[in-house]
Amino acid sequence: MTTSNHIERARQEGVLFGIPLGDLGWFQSLLMGVATGMAAFFLATFLAIVGMLVYMSVTGAHPDFALTYRRVGLPVGVVVMALALFFLGIQWSRRMMKKTRRT
Repeated sequence: MTTSNHIERARQEGVLFGIPLGDLGWFQSLLMGVATGMAAFFLATFLAIVGMLVYMSVTGAHPDFALTYRRVGLPVGVVVMALALFFLGIQWSRRMMKKTRRT
């Protein structure tokens, strides 16, 4: 059962979907950032392909599906990966600063 105490602790420690972001090391942060970017790339590419299929069925045109990778999937994946790495990098550096202050 989730109590208000658990929610407050999760806010303080930095938990996202059950993943303790406060406990991630340097490599784990890098891995999570790249994985998030790849997931965004695949999701954006899938949605762009579906959109192209709908466009093809409505207009009868034959667009180039390579555009879904280059113009939609790649930019979305790169931006999301950069934002995720930036966020996780800040979280990691805050943890390192907090550790150095304690000792």
